[in-house]
Amino acid sequence: MTKNNIKELSIQVNLNGLSFCILNRTSNTIEFLNSIEFNHKLNPFDVLNRLKTELSANSVFSDEFDSITVIHQNELSTLVPKALFNENNKADYLKFNTKILKTDYITHDDIIVNESVNVYIPYININNYIFETFGEFTYKHSSTVLIDALLQKKHESDTTEVYLHVNSNTIEIAVLDKKQLQLFNIFEYHSKEDFIYYVLFVFEQLNLDVETTIIQLSGNIHKNDELYSLLYTYVRHVEFDKLNFTYNFSEKIDTQKLHKSYLILNTF
Repeated sequence: MTKNNIKELSIQVNLNGLSFCILNRTSNTIEFLNSIEFNHKLNPFDVLNRLKTELSANSVFSDEFDSITVIHQNELSTLVPKALFNENNKADYLKFNTKILKTDYITHDDIIVNESVNVYIPYININNYIFETFGEFTYKHSSTVLIDALLQKKHESDTTEVYLHVNSNTIEIAVLDKKQLQLFNIFEYHSKEDFIYYVLFVFEQLNLDVETTIIQLSGNIHKNDELYSLLYTYVRHVEFDKLNFTYNFSEKIDTQKLHKSYLILNTF
């Protein structure tokens, strides 16, 4: 690698799929962007095997990278205000909303923009493999990336907005009011009825008006699918979040589908 050709690699991992993105920092160009969806939810061992296959099958991953970031996407996380956080109590924060085992490795990310701490369980077998393969790297939880991206948005909104990041069987829901995070949660859904139930549950809990509150969408959803239709049946204002990426994109990349890669594009 030469100094005038700096490349960065991001890998997003969940039990339903993998995503990869390569940014050429020198030319500010996204050179590679790809997502792989599994037919069904795998276990971390099988996900690692799929990751090994993908990394060895494509020559783009044999480049030298100036930095590597791994994004762990799961529902095994919780937010704690920085002022209340005690590193010795990480398991206590998590046990209220997820099953944890004595063998689980628990870590945390600092979210500077709103002075909070994201406590979570990463896929440690993935981390070990990435370190063995590439050496030093950075890892974060997907909700850290998402919350940071939403709170860093330049525009000020005087209204309450609901952000839905849709994945194969989970939704990450953030509610922002005047640039303040009011709620963040991750829900696992197995049907379209589950999906709309959790969205409307959030509206009910925060007394949000389905006639006036705007839902902003990103992730694995598009205007022609039934999840979008269902949302639009119950909520009047449903939009796709405006993408303000300043990157150039390789001509091989379909820029009409960038909202699906919202998370991984916000890792750089």
